[in-house]
Amino acid sequence: MISARILRRRIQTVENTAKICKAMEMIATAKMKRAQDQARAGRPYAEKISEVIADLAIHPQVGEDAQPLLQNREIRKIAIVHFTTDRGLCGGLNANLNRVIGTFISEQIVPVTVITIGRKGRNFMLRAGQTIRAEFTGINDRPSLQDTLPISRVVIDDYSSGEVDLVYLTYPRFVSTMVQQPTMEVLLPIEPVDLPSGERGEYIYEPEPGIVLNELLPRFVEMQVYHAALELIASEQSARMVAMRSASDNAREVIEDLTLTLNKARQETITNEICDISGGAEALAR
Repeated sequence: MISARILRRRIQTVENTAKICKAMEMIATAKMKRAQDQARAGRPYAEKISEVIADLAIHPQVGEDAQPLLQNREIRKIAIVHFTTDRGLCGGLNANLNRVIGTFISEQIVPVTVITIGRKGRNFMLRAGQTIRAEFTGINDRPSLQDTLPISRVVIDDYSSGEVDLVYLTYPRFVSTMVQQPTMEVLLPIEPVDLPSGERGEYIYEPEPGIVLNELLPRFVEMQVYHAALELIASEQSARMVAMRSASDNAREVIEDLTLTLNKARQETITNEICDISGGAEALAR
């Protein structure tokens, strides 16, 4: 049986690990609430701007061929904006995202280039030998729209210049604390939502609809990328909190098992000592 000294050392090591996991869980919990609020707050804006774009796209004063970001064309090259985290310890969040994009890329017959956000996605693409158009790391836990603008500019410039013909956005959509849904959706060309018949908004555009749409489309792309960053952070902190809570629970179970083993070892030692004393006493009595 393992000696009591080794068992005590193992218990101390696991207790220290449990303290670290608990601290990380508390930090993630505090960040999670703020990130969830940010992610939810951005959704109504994205929905409304989609509605306005849909209304503008069918406006009689807007030419069908005048908006490059709305144009569908023959697909000769695909780009993917791939959001993952910089850090680990967040369960299967990154693995699920990388699995989705890896499967998608393997099914394509045209070249695919990737814009990675986060070290985990970048490292996955490098191991897979995938072409990386640009990489971004170090986005903080409270990003502003300015922090994600460089990503949006690369996407818009590549699509407008004809470098790519289709752009996808992959990110974890925050559903709940326990559920983060890997999501892959078309970013460019922008696909206006279908407005129900008779529910077209009564908008008055100044200076004119075409100019407004030209200004609004890049803003929409920027907002979609920024919103994906918010969803990523909310999902990351939620997944990390759950992972650290699970690790803390597992550590407690290990401590209980080791403590039980230690007590058994101590009891065995005491029993052996009593037997030795009894044996010695009997020998002396004879």
